[in-house]
Amino acid sequence: MKLIVAFVQRHRLDPVTRALEHLPHFHGMTVTESRGFGREKLEHEAGDRRAELTDYTDNVRIEVVTHDAGVDAVLKAITDAAHTGQRGDGKIFVLHVERAVRIKTREEGVDAV
Repeated sequence: MKLIVAFVQRHRLDPVTRALEHLPHFHGMTVTESRGFGREKLEHEAGDRRAELTDYTDNVRIEVVTHDAGVDAVLKAITDAAHTGQRGDGKIFVLHVERAVRIKTREEGVDAV
C-alpha cells in the first residue's frame, strides 16, 4: 500500500476531489489546510529574506491511501486536476504504508483500506 500526499492550491481542491471520485478503487481522502512555500520563493523573490520566509502560501494537503496498483491512477488524477501551469501548482509525494488497521472492524492490511 502507498500513502500519497499532495499539496495543491486551495482553489483546485474541488476538481481534484471530482477526479479522484471517478477512480474505480478510490476509498476516500483526508484534506487539511496547510501553509508553506517552495523553492520558487527562495529563487525568484528579491528583498529581505526574513520577510520572504514568513510570507506563506495557503494551500491544502490531500492524503490518499491506495493499493500499489492504484498509485499511477491517483497521481494522474491529482496532477491533471491540480495543474494550472503556473508557479505554486504543488507537489505530490508517495510513501510506503507498512501497516493499516480499520478500527471499527479491526481489519488489517489492504482490507483496512
